[in-house]
Amino acid sequence: MMAAPRIVIYGAGMVGNYLGGRLHAHARIRLIARPRIAASLKEHGLTVSDLHGHRRRALPATLEIATQPTAAQDADAVLVTVKSAATVEAAHELADVLAPGTLVISFQNGVHNAADLRAALPDCQVLTGMIPFNVTQPEPAHFHQGSSGSLMVERSAALTPSVLSAFAAGGLPLQQRNDMQAVLWAKLLINLNNPLNALSGLPLREELAQRAWRQCLALLQQEGLQVLESAGIRPAHLTSLPTRWLPRVLSLPDRLFHGIAARMLAIDPLARSSMWDDLQAGRRTEVDYINGEIVALAKSKGRRAPANARIVALIREAEQSYVRWNAQSLLRELRDS
Repeated sequence: MMAAPRIVIYGAGMVGNYLGGRLHAHARIRLIARPRIAASLKEHGLTVSDLHGHRRRALPATLEIATQPTAAQDADAVLVTVKSAATVEAAHELADVLAPGTLVISFQNGVHNAADLRAALPDCQVLTGMIPFNVTQPEPAHFHQGSSGSLMVERSAALTPSVLSAFAAGGLPLQQRNDMQAVLWAKLLINLNNPLNALSGLPLREELAQRAWRQCLALLQQEGLQVLESAGIRPAHLTSLPTRWLPRVLSLPDRLFHGIAARMLAIDPLARSSMWDDLQAGRRTEVDYINGEIVALAKSKGRRAPANARIVALIREAEQSYVRWNAQSLLRELRDS
């Protein structure tokens, strides 16, 4: 029998705790979290659930919880789940403690995090990963997967049988890919909805049920696709439809869209974007690493991405004073930008 791998979750927030909870019974999991989150886990334990009916609770006494980077020093694998803005800091913290050859997987939003980790961790095996689904926190220390999708990771011999087995046993099999950068850009195009969902104040399914909100997303995605084409970037197909078709499908009348959407993605009725959670908690969002990436790439090619730039500005305003938007008003705002 294979020994259970020591897997460290570095940045145990919503995504990190969900992964840790799913893997808990199949690996030696250690959660490295901020003191506030660590205290909640020590009080409540760790509960994970998903839209398909899975639910599991780990009692506080069964959890290994830490708050310092040194707790990663004996890891077989480190799953980095910090916010994108904290990646460089996390990389330098890990550089001081990880043994050469340690497997490190970035499960973060954005397209540059793995590169930042590699730069600071040249002796580690750093891989790009992608989480397609949404995670929410319905109550303290309870983390819920609210939409469907499979984990993806860069194909590598560094993915040992014990690590792969732990993910598979936890119900999160790793789909290995040779095109992870294209996967990240495709995920980013989908994540262009995160600020829209945050500004709507609605659950994801309710927001996407309304054509005007979908037209806002279609506008952002179409602009993003044009910028990617100018840069010679071809995003991967993550849904049953080619990525370039998404803006057209999103713009369809409700009746036609709902028939197609039901086959593309399952979404829990209460699921929301992590950006909505950040705004409610008064935290700085990751909009610079999502819509801001489209704006930055456009600028590097001598182009503009005015709709995405406007969304970045509106989220920055919402970080200071949150205001819900009406779909029609926001659609006019984006079209006029």
